[in-house]
Amino acid sequence: MEHKTNDSKIGSKVNEHLADMSSDKKEDILSNFESFKGYLGKKVATADRLGMNEEQMARAAQKTADYLASHVEPKNREEKLLYELWKAGNKDEQHMLSHMLVKLVHNENK
Repeated sequence: MEHKTNDSKIGSKVNEHLADMSSDKKEDILSNFESFKGYLGKKVATADRLGMNEEQMARAAQKTADYLASHVEPKNREEKLLYELWKAGNKDEQHMLSHMLVKLVHNENK
């Protein structure tokens, strides 16, 4: 039960943060893939400093990806590929993709 409670808290915070973000800020982040990776990398670094483990980060990334897939059009080829992979995958595959994205940006920031 705790896992679901934490997921709903994470999902709630992610949705609030993304909903409160200005359109210009979203546009800046999503304008190119490097900007997107940089933004995600900063969020992962912050989560790391706060003591979140990889599983918690992946769940947050999954909630973010769910939001983006439902509310934001991909702006470039890389985002379009991620969008298509996200839509093609089931929940387990989406979760694994979230882990891979966290690892991608976490390794780049080391």
